[in-house]
Amino acid sequence: MYQEGLLDKILYQIKKIIPKSVFNFFQPTYHIFLSYTGALIYGFPSKSLKVIGVTGTKGKSTTVYLVSKILEAGGHQVAAIGSLGYKIKNQEWPNTLKMTMPGRFKLHKFLAQAKRAGCTHVVLEVTSEGIKQKRHLGINFDCAVFTNLHKEHIESHGSFENYYRAKQELFQRTKNIHVINADDPHVKLFGDFSAHKKIYYGIGRGDMSARNVQLSLDKAEFDIYSTHFRLNFGGKFNVYNALAALAVGAMYGIDLPTAMPALEGIKDIPGRMEFVQKQPFGVVIDYAHTPDSLEAVYETLTNELPEGNKLICVLGAAGGGRDAWKRPEFGRIADQYCQEIILTDEDPYEEDPKTILDQISSGITNTAKIKRIVDRKAAIAQAIKFARGGDIVIITGKGSETSMALASRKKIPWSDRDVAREAL
Repeated sequence: MYQEGLLDKILYQIKKIIPKSVFNFFQPTYHIFLSYTGALIYGFPSKSLKVIGVTGTKGKSTTVYLVSKILEAGGHQVAAIGSLGYKIKNQEWPNTLKMTMPGRFKLHKFLAQAKRAGCTHVVLEVTSEGIKQKRHLGINFDCAVFTNLHKEHIESHGSFENYYRAKQELFQRTKNIHVINADDPHVKLFGDFSAHKKIYYGIGRGDMSARNVQLSLDKAEFDIYSTHFRLNFGGKFNVYNALAALAVGAMYGIDLPTAMPALEGIKDIPGRMEFVQKQPFGVVIDYAHTPDSLEAVYETLTNELPEGNKLICVLGAAGGGRDAWKRPEFGRIADQYCQEIILTDEDPYEEDPKTILDQISSGITNTAKIKRIVDRKAAIAQAIKFARGGDIVIITGKGSETSMALASRKKIPWSDRDVAREAL
């Protein structure tokens, strides 16, 4: 479990002392100062690295993971940071911070460590919250990647416009390479910034274009020019993630025949449509934490569900005022796709878990489907107990996360994967 450093504790205590209105006024200056101080202390390490920033609402973590594999296949020494974990060359360890994009000092320290280890390329998952808090400042980005844009983090940013403007800043500051999803409805919000090189990807369109796409529950096949890809992870969304990664690889001189075995060698992506068990019934964990991603996961699983079998979902929502608008939407989507719905804790933070479940329940019309079990371990065990041959249990919200956030900044060790295995 992550232990706060001395600096984290000092800054937290200072923020508690200063009146909120005063802190909010000086907040931008505070964040900028910390970012450049961190960069200065560690000698601006990104200046001698090719830093690739991946932003978007969904698919960032998977894209970071896939880009890393492709760059390694091309002979590069790679480091990476994302919600799936940290990596410097062959050393990997989990992200236990409950922050996809670390604080400034940790971030620049990591870049310095990557540089000392001989890495040439670093792939970073860049979040809107990280940009809002200026954690990207002092980093010399060589490449910016846009995956997609959906409604998210509205409470934090104040509006959808503020949310996407935060993400746009990565493209404003990155002048060399832009990699852009041509199929996203908001493509122009990210495609109109100037860059030395631009590459668009999509299904049937763009420079990196997938054709003859065939999808199943845990497989995806497609052609790009004369190269045929067979992935061991399914879903249309993963085709887009793979295309983004292949486009990045192309910008760094890695051709499709070289990249193909790197992608085909991946058995699954941790916590992203990850099968804990396939027979006699499926048990899947997925990070899905937006309405769009939840619906994509449920739809993919439903399309492969044998007639007469059930989709059993274990569902929660984060606390701490994190996009409470999503909760009834989660309920509505679960009601549409799932035959059994078990509502439970996810990361309640300081909110009352029962209130969170009430808000999810408000979107569910068929309340007979609902079972409320606040204890997540018991909820997962009950879902598995409900399952019969051919059914699928889908556990969403945490994916490969290694902790659960409770009140008073407390975190407890957690793994959906391990809890499901224990219940099985």
